[in-house]
This record gives sequence, C-alpha cells and structure tokens, in this order.
Amino acid sequence: MDEKIIDIKGVSKSFNGKSVLKDINLYIRKGEFLTLLGPSGCGKTTLLRMIAGFLLPDEGSILLDGKEMGDLPPHLRPLNTVFQRYALFPHLDVYDNIAFGLKLKKVPEEEIDKRVRRVLKLVAMSDYEDRDVETL
Repeated sequence: MDEKIIDIKGVSKSFNGKSVLKDINLYIRKGEFLTLLGPSGCGKTTLLRMIAGFLLPDEGSILLDGKEMGDLPPHLRPLNTVFQRYALFPHLDVYDNIAFGLKLKKVPEEEIDKRVRRVLKLVAMSDYEDRDVETL
C-alpha cells in the first residue's frame, strides 16, 4: 500500500509578493485519510486549490497517480473538490448530495449505493443519510 496517489514536491505559492506556501513536500498514499489543520491564512485552501488545478504553483510540481498535472485544467483532473458548505444542494438529502457526482458519471446504482454507504460509515454519518443538509 505504498502507492502514492498525490505527490507534492517543492511547491511554493505567493500572492502579491507575500509567500503563502514555501517548499511544501507531501505525499498521500492510496487508502490514507489526511486532514489539513491550521489557522486561517496558513495555506490549506491554497494547497487544495493547487491540487485541484484552480491555482498553479509558482514553483514545484504536483503529481496525481504519478503523472505531472502541470497545466491540466480542473475538469480534466481525476479528482473532485467539495468545499465545506457551498457545494451542498439544499433540495437533496445527505445521501443524494454524496451520490450526485457518481450519478453524473453514470456509475451503476448498486455501485453508487456501495460507495455512498462506505463514505457515510467512514465519517460516522450512517444515521444521517436521509437528513436534510440544512439540519446538519
């Protein structure tokens, strides 16, 4: 299980001459669960936006599944980004919010159900699948 799915090498990013990230080196292996924790303004969102392709690093490289992402736009990257509250559909329950992207990709219903239930269990929310997202 040493396969790196995300490999960040020497990534730096500045905005208006102010360094936000400097020489970040990080990798995530298949099956790992990672949390980025830090105070506001420390670069968490900047790093996630670069992985997703919404920002480009000033220096360094980001590899996904061993492939340099360089200038590959977000919609062509093999990952998804879900921001905290803004990506939730208020007219859908928790289960259907999680399943939404899989349905768009036309994943078979049985596989969608399997994946959604696995994710709900992973984040200890199995009892919330029918809940309205506004009540979370």
